[in-house]
Amino acid sequence: MKELQKFAKVYHEEMNWEINKDNYERTRASLLNNYMLLTTEVAEVAEELRKAFNLTNSHIAKGRDEKEAFDLAKESIKEDLGKEFADCLAYIIKLEESFYSKMDEVKNRKNKDVGLVR
Repeated sequence: MKELQKFAKVYHEEMNWEINKDNYERTRASLLNNYMLLTTEVAEVAEELRKAFNLTNSHIAKGRDEKEAFDLAKESIKEDLGKEFADCLAYIIKLEESFYSKMDEVKNRKNKDVGLVR
């Protein structure tokens, strides 16, 4: 994961895609843009899944059994689905600092859930 993060950091800089931290307005605009792009990619993941379910139903209607139909559908979307997940990961990696900050926040909550006493 560390190698992926290093690669993504350099790549984002080269593409001028990093989250801008110059001032509030630029940071806000940059985060909003990244959020919109990420949600677009998540929608494309959903579209690939919808395609698989439609293909499965189509194969079943043509007489294939359910397992075979679903296996064929999964195989037909596998590559594109992987690409869409990769796009999502590219945007999520940018949020590494936010992730660590959020985990610290959760760890230090006053109202955090306490494990059961055994």
